[in-house]
This record gives sequence, structure tokens and C-alpha cells, in this order.
Amino acid sequence: MPLPTIAVTTGDPAGIGPEVALRAVSEVTEWCEPLLIGNRAACEQVAERLRIPFPDVPFWNLGEFQRPVEPGRVEATYGRASFDYVCAAIDKTLAGEVTAMVTGPIQKEAWHAASIPFPGHTELLAERTGASDVRMMLTAETISCILATVHVGYADVPALLTVGAILKSIRMAHETISKIRGREARVTVCGLNPHAGEHGLFGNGEEERIILPAIQQAAREGIAVTGPLPPDTAFTIGNRRQTDVYVCMYHDQGLIPLKTLAFDDAVNVTLGLPIVRTSVDHGTAMDIAWQGIASHHSMVEAIRLAVQLQRL
Repeated sequence: MPLPTIAVTTGDPAGIGPEVALRAVSEVTEWCEPLLIGNRAACEQVAERLRIPFPDVPFWNLGEFQRPVEPGRVEATYGRASFDYVCAAIDKTLAGEVTAMVTGPIQKEAWHAASIPFPGHTELLAERTGASDVRMMLTAETISCILATVHVGYADVPALLTVGAILKSIRMAHETISKIRGREARVTVCGLNPHAGEHGLFGNGEEERIILPAIQQAAREGIAVTGPLPPDTAFTIGNRRQTDVYVCMYHDQGLIPLKTLAFDDAVNVTLGLPIVRTSVDHGTAMDIAWQGIASHHSMVEAIRLAVQLQRL
């Protein structure tokens, strides 16, 4: 059986994306054929500075810069470049030229400076693939979280929560983690408010009106689901032992515990797409870019999971 071809974008050229991509693809050639997508001159610049061998893999070279890339610099030109890399990877995956795609970290401020109308990968992937309902899930051996809402301010979260949206999140989480684990996944749903609302004392009854009905419907469908749990105790050791995946109401509710417990191991997966897309779970780390100290383990794990998911 031929090895799957995985498109790997190098992310913002001024961040740690190029170096973690270069290191990672050199370690995965036994179980996939990586295709790097980025600016070759910038990646060669990184390899030369860090004295690491340039990987002997196919490279899709996009764009040119007027001057050598300056590490750690937030610039519209770099934002536009990283956007173009992602778009190319999406198009190649949709066309079947590659089996799956893995993305390096982007600098959202640079995207904004380049007038790119997307707050991040997830929203771009949804629009470009025509997916109507997607979710962001981060997963590692020790903890997995799916987010009912993604890149929105806290004040906007309650209005975006519906019974249908939370039920869809529970179903997606259960289906995906069950496939990854090879058994029925146990799902824990977090509340929105402190103490999961304390029976209506905090918030506007979101737990009773919205979250609990979704949990009850999922249970009727045969999903092993519990909640809503108070967010401040949902991630204790005891609860983690009984949970395979958490459904979280907003971005930081899930990502704070996940990055605390599994920063180097976690992988970002976009669910609900017609293609397989995974990503590192970290940002561009501009303060340490091109210094050779960034871990590439999350990128290796993202590629490994992309290979696994495209086989399921």
C-alpha cells in the first residue's frame, strides 16, 4: 500500500513554523510522504541559521519576499504568505492531490494587517471547503477537548450556544474519539457558568435551558455522556480518568487545561470538514523564532494523527 501524501504548511515565515516543519517532516517519512508548502528561500534561511539539514521531501514553493525574512516580526506580507500556504493546502487536499493536510502556526495579527477576513484557520477551512458546521478539537493522550464556540469574545458566547450546537459537538466528539481510541468514547460536558450555574443562581439558566437538554438527547442516542459539570472541577484527576473527551463552551475553557497538561503533545483537529486537517496546538512564538529551541513534537503528532484519521 502506498504511503499517504500529507501537505504540511510552514505557517508564518517569521515564527517558529518553518523550523518545526523542517524538523518534523524529516522524522515522518517512514509512514507518509510529506509535501512542504511555503516559501523555500525563507525555509532555507532558517535551515542555514539553525544548521539543520534541509529535508529531502517535495516542496511547493509559493511567493517571494522583497528582502530576507526577519524572525519575530509581525508583518502583513508574512500574514498574506501564510494565508496563501493554507489555501494551497486546502485546494490540493480537496482535489485529491494529497491525502490530508497539516498546518503550521499562523500569526492572526499579521492576517488582520493583510486585511484577511478570517480570525483563524478554522473559519477559513469552513468557507473554502463549503462546510456548514465545523468544530475545533484538540486531542492528546492525556486530555481531549472539543469547543462549542471558537474565536469569539466571551460576551458573545451565550448567544451562540444552542441545544443543536452543543448536541452536534457531543456527537462529533464521541464519533471522532471513538475512532481514535478504538472503543466507545466517554464524553463530559462542561457548564458555562461558575458551579455550572448553581441551579440558576449564576448566569441566565444556560445549563438548564440549553446544555442539559443536549446532554439528555445524546444519552437517548446511546452516547456515554455526563454533565454539565462545573468547569472548575471538570478537569480534576478523578474526572479525567472517567472522561475521553470534554465538550467545552468556549475557547479558553478547554484550551487552558489542555495546554497545561499536554502542550507539547496536543493536536488541533477540525471536525466537520470534507477533508482531514490537523495542526499544531501552539502559536508562532515570535519571541523564540529561529532560535532552535522550539519543540517540533506537536507537529510530528499532528502529522501522525492526520495519517491515522485519513485511514478511518
